[in-house]
Amino acid sequence: MVSTEEKVVAVILVGGPTKGTRFRPLSFNTPEPLFPLAGQSMVYHPMSSCKKIPNLAQIFLIGFYEEREFALYVSSISNELKIPVRYLKEDKPHGSAGGLYYFRDQIMEDSPSHIFLLNFDVCCSFPLSTMLEAHKTYGGIGTLLVIKVSAESANQFGELVADPVTKELLHYTEKPETFVSDLINCGVYIFTPKIFSIIQEVFLLREDRADIRHISSYESQQFATRSPTDFVRLDQDILSPLAGKKKLYTYETMDFWEQIKTPGISIKCSALYLAQFRITSPHLLASGDDSTATVVGDVYIHPSAKVHPTSKIGPNVSISANVRIAPGVRLVNCIVLDDVEIKENAVVIHAIVGWKSSIGRWSRVQGDGDYNAKLGITILGESVIVEDEVVVTNSIVLPNKMLNLSVQDEIIL
Repeated sequence: MVSTEEKVVAVILVGGPTKGTRFRPLSFNTPEPLFPLAGQSMVYHPMSSCKKIPNLAQIFLIGFYEEREFALYVSSISNELKIPVRYLKEDKPHGSAGGLYYFRDQIMEDSPSHIFLLNFDVCCSFPLSTMLEAHKTYGGIGTLLVIKVSAESANQFGELVADPVTKELLHYTEKPETFVSDLINCGVYIFTPKIFSIIQEVFLLREDRADIRHISSYESQQFATRSPTDFVRLDQDILSPLAGKKKLYTYETMDFWEQIKTPGISIKCSALYLAQFRITSPHLLASGDDSTATVVGDVYIHPSAKVHPTSKIGPNVSISANVRIAPGVRLVNCIVLDDVEIKENAVVIHAIVGWKSSIGRWSRVQGDGDYNAKLGITILGESVIVEDEVVVTNSIVLPNKMLNLSVQDEIIL
């Protein structure tokens, strides 16, 4: 029997429909956290890593999507992971720390000694168990997962300074205008239950002082329409004030890390997860031995997909349920979603093909592969029909469109 003081819970922040705008047109009918990367939902990857934490009691998903959008998924994933998973809907956005505090009673039901807090849109190897061990040796209230990045890209994230010996967090600033450090916040945390009293102190201060400061892009949209007293951000309101007070520490990962900001980055992250499957879940990868098609590199093919033996798939391809791949098809660096049909000799490169879409014979759906550019990949929304011998390059096509002419560098509304 596991003693109560050893129990751990995990909280994953999944946001809501307003945050999903950056993922349009793929988030029109599917919440962004449920968008598949490497054949599994985006939020599945942090959850499956949480499953490996010793003495994990429960996983909570906190967001402001309607409960019906997560009900079926939460039920099935609880059975698959054999761990209780609950979706907790905020009445309104409370901020990254405010949402944690809002559901403090549910989170503390099992009297956990530690609480993991993760953002769903983070792609990494999630070294949670080793991070927990490091946290216990530090003896602080919280530990942040951090990584070194290029100086040019650091200001897109929360930059921080840590003691090289003790690993204490000495300074934290969110998206600074001038360079502070190449060490950034990965959006993965461990806290002791003391974090709730610290958040409460912020709430109490807010009631006495309506001080609206510069806030990050997503949360500023929410913050603009309501009183600041019920909106607490983890980064500016908790991490920055606690830095240098021997309460917060850092754990550096040397592995891969990305923030999944756009559909283009999702193709890159799908490749990272597929590569990780070689070590963690090799049975999920297709190969020349167990697949009817020619497979190159890391490829996921759903068991229900029908792939013709003369097609060539990979590297970095994820094929979802009930997809039909005809003779001579070539797929490279792409995500093909449920119920798609790709007809004879079509080519898909650096693209995402939306649910129930159809690509005609000898057609090409392709992008340059610049995952950071707005039109660096091609995205077909749901139920798009590309007719025979049409070339779609570096374009975004909204749902239910039919293309009978070639397009390049366009957004098809």
